[in-house]
Amino acid sequence: MIDHVSLKRPDSFFEMIGGHETFGRLVDAFYREVAADEYLIAMYPEGKELSGAKHRLQTFLEQYFGGPTTYSQERGHPRLRMRHNPYPVTPTAREHWLRHMRTAMDEVALPPMYDSMMWDYFQRAATAMVNTPEPARRV
Repeated sequence: MIDHVSLKRPDSFFEMIGGHETFGRLVDAFYREVAADEYLIAMYPEGKELSGAKHRLQTFLEQYFGGPTTYSQERGHPRLRMRHNPYPVTPTAREHWLRHMRTAMDEVALPPMYDSMMWDYFQRAATAMVNTPEPARRV
């Protein structure tokens, strides 16, 4: 006899991809790459001490993808553009960020459908954060 209670479907994308543990692996892999990137790490006020940034990104992503609302409880509304406004986010910074997130996504190795959904979000969000044009090249 099948116990229908034990056949409960996951309630959210967060649960479908493995919850807190999966997001922790993703964020750890991402920040390992960021820490080694001199261009991108220069944007972090804490320097290479990234525990605060890791916590903020993980709780934000968990909340965005249907998990606990820890981010909003701790920091209020995400207001991503406002929070990134003090930093010159150029198209080059966007490319560095996306390259490191792609590396992290590949390491976590989600099933293709979930990978595609997250990657689409990351590309759109990274583009929305660009707030500074590239410096003009001197000839």
